[in-house]
Amino acid sequence: IEVVGESGEARRGPNARVYGIVAHRAYVAGFDVRIESIGVEIADLLGHTVARAELTVEEGADPARIVESGIRLLRGAARKAGAGELHTVAFGAPGLIDPVTGRLSSSGTLPAWHGDLVDEVRRRLGVPVLLENEVNLAAVAEQRAGAGGEGDFVLLWIGGGVGAAIVLDGRLRRGMAGGAGEVGFLPISDSGRLPTATDCDNGYHGLVGSRAVCALARAHGIATGPATDAGAAAAAVREAL
Repeated sequence: IEVVGESGEARRGPNARVYGIVAHRAYVAGFDVRIESIGVEIADLLGHTVARAELTVEEGADPARIVESGIRLLRGAARKAGAGELHTVAFGAPGLIDPVTGRLSSSGTLPAWHGDLVDEVRRRLGVPVLLENEVNLAAVAEQRAGAGGEGDFVLLWIGGGVGAAIVLDGRLRRGMAGGAGEVGFLPISDSGRLPTATDCDNGYHGLVGSRAVCALARAHGIATGPATDAGAAAAAVREAL
């Protein structure tokens, strides 16, 4: 902390000093890891974003090169923010977080480089690295600064993938195996087939994910962007309305 001013000028006697947090004393980084992109934000101790960077991940790109590009993205954003050293790095990524190992669980539907990037940042930077499902992080944000409040609620995430986050008694609930919000695997489909452990196309995901929404839009004459882009599905819904 440091002295940022004084108060009590209207009173007799010496003024009281006012102290505030030295915001630039430490910096934290947030990673937003997607299938098609990596985003980084650097924030100071007061939570103010001081640098932001993003890169597009091309389909079929070499995983090792993606990891190196992600680390360069982080270091470049940190330099831009004037952060000589980061205090903590937090990752938000799709998929299951293994509650025993703290690593992303392997899945046939998500790229392996997600976990590799987390591991490399841990190894190279030597600072605390937090990893959480991105929908769970969205629920924490809603609880702290949005519509969630202190009550019980479920946040449903519909985009390129489908997920949910559950907050009960003010606490985020991950489930025994970390999959409490994986509603994309619910056995609800128009094919009658069941989803598998690595493929949720025959589950709820296959009905409401961006690919299904874009296909439904095209069937009704509404042009859409790439089905892998969650923004394309949102745009199609707005057009339909």
